[in-house]
Amino acid sequence: MRLHRRALLGAPLLAAPGLARAQEAWPARPVRLVIPFTPAGTTDLTGRLAAERLGARLGQPVVVENRPGAGGNVGAEFVARAEPDGYTLLLTTIGTGAINFAVYGDRMPYRPADLAAVGLLTRVPNVLMVPPGSAARTVAELVALAKARPGGINYGTAGIGSSPHVCMELFGLETKAPLTHVPYRGSAPMLTELMAGRVDVGMDNIPSSLAFCRDGQLRALATTGAKRSAVLPDVPTMREAGIPGFEATAWFGLLAPAAIPKPVLARLGREVDAVARDPAFRDRMAELGADLPGLTPDGGSTPEAFEAFLAAERGRWADVVRRSGAKVE
Repeated sequence: MRLHRRALLGAPLLAAPGLARAQEAWPARPVRLVIPFTPAGTTDLTGRLAAERLGARLGQPVVVENRPGAGGNVGAEFVARAEPDGYTLLLTTIGTGAINFAVYGDRMPYRPADLAAVGLLTRVPNVLMVPPGSAARTVAELVALAKARPGGINYGTAGIGSSPHVCMELFGLETKAPLTHVPYRGSAPMLTELMAGRVDVGMDNIPSSLAFCRDGQLRALATTGAKRSAVLPDVPTMREAGIPGFEATAWFGLLAPAAIPKPVLARLGREVDAVARDPAFRDRMAELGADLPGLTPDGGSTPEAFEAFLAAERGRWADVVRRSGAKVE
């Protein structure tokens, strides 16, 4: 009996080095990156590029898994409930990380505290577009068209709670243009419908719509960043188009289950920051109109800086949602 008790008392001491080694050895197997939207859009593109570079740095494959639904909430909840061992991560968007908490309200299946901030990868402006046959050639003409038409105009986005959705709600607040939202399940179906003229106007992230704007299948009226996009240099910003103070960018980063071990979170934070600075990732995203996070004094990102950024974004977009009434019914 005495030997048995000693064995039990010694067990935690024997196990502790093993646990430490297991943590130090992370990652010992492939890591799963959940993208909470369908393939082909900006979120998917960013996630796959990041997964490739992150896997190279970790020495283990980072396997992408698309889990779309409910404005990204399906995939985000899956990660929030996953084992917090560092092997399941979320490619978060402005929707799943900020906007959805205001838009879905009590229907949100997870809370901010259920997910740990890892790091911000990139920021992406949006672009306001119309079909090539539209009578509107400028933002002012689009607003005039909306006000002159009984019932206003319809606008398409990649879904409820997406960055384009709240951008258009802000656009309506600032211009007093009567708008009706037509949400789609991702950018690809929205762009198809917009090119066919079945919706009057669309808002989307620049990367997923850039090719269509360049080849004339869509007419870009304005971008939403603080300055003109390097990939659409002839397109004015919203400010230049006559809407003072209008600035909004989508963004993409990584989140993990909240109880992830601190050493693993710290390692992930360093690696995500390195991916965001990686010339291969950076140059490819720049070709599509994206730029670096710039959350820290040296222009990078840390878990702490990303957490503060998330809190500020939730507050900002909660105010827009409150003013516009853009709720999921």
